[in-house]
Amino acid sequence: MSEQVAAELRRAIAVRSRRVVNSSAFAGTVFCVIVANAALLGIETYSGVVQEWHGALKATEHVFLAAFTVEILLRAAAHADRPGDFFRDPWNVFDVLVVALAFLPFARENATVLRLLRLARVLRAARFLPQLRIVIVAVGKSLPGTLSFLLVGALLLYVYAMVGWVFFADANPEHFGSLGRAVLTLFLLITLDGLGDAVRAALEISRWTIVYFASFVLLGSFLLVNLLIGVVINSLEEARELEKERELEESAALSGGSLRVDDTESLRAQLDAARRALDGIEAGLAPPRQPCGCRDAVEGELVARGEPVP
Repeated sequence: MSEQVAAELRRAIAVRSRRVVNSSAFAGTVFCVIVANAALLGIETYSGVVQEWHGALKATEHVFLAAFTVEILLRAAAHADRPGDFFRDPWNVFDVLVVALAFLPFARENATVLRLLRLARVLRAARFLPQLRIVIVAVGKSLPGTLSFLLVGALLLYVYAMVGWVFFADANPEHFGSLGRAVLTLFLLITLDGLGDAVRAALEISRWTIVYFASFVLLGSFLLVNLLIGVVINSLEEARELEKERELEESAALSGGSLRVDDTESLRAQLDAARRALDGIEAGLAPPRQPCGCRDAVEGELVARGEPVP
């Protein structure tokens, strides 16, 4: 009985906490606190203000830390009936780490670490901006494709840098005097910065250099950039699908038991309809009953033929 009471208590706490956490007022308040925390970080970069208002700024930082702690506790309480689901959300894990590390002694004694942790709180604003959250998830998902893009780009730069060093090292040592300078020059040319000057300087050496620069611009500036855009767009689509699944899971979780009751009633109604349909099919397949006289005549005919009577 005690376990049942504890389960009901956890469920009641979770339901009430969800009402608070998922309200627009709560989200707006937390977002304003995050923006105010970011503004406080910017104010602390002015040494004169820090010296004059050191005590007030320190107290305000403690207020922000307390507000973020209460927020995390409320979010955790919203999952009191299913604690494991709280840590399945990467944003919850990130929030807990950012807030919890601020209480550790090594972080409070190290000003640099503490500033970085406070700066990380600004990233929590993405939780309340769905489009920004999608972009951040897309960036993470595009990393494998981006690594492949970097490998292809590095190979292209190396090959063209070596070719440029072979042909232009003596005539243009400032840009192609070594492999490193050639790579840097070609990397800047990918952005089309200074392309006209590079082409004019190369044409003084030979007219065939236009083939070198034209092929590099086509492969580097157009093919590679379009490849990177394709990787990012594909990652954005995957991130949007994940966001839709996350919203569906949250709506299902917020519905709680009422959703399960409705589903049960709907399932029972469908089963009853299926049973009635099966009864109708069986009735239609059953052979029609014949009058007694007809049946006797049929049995007599079968006996006369020597066939078994069913």
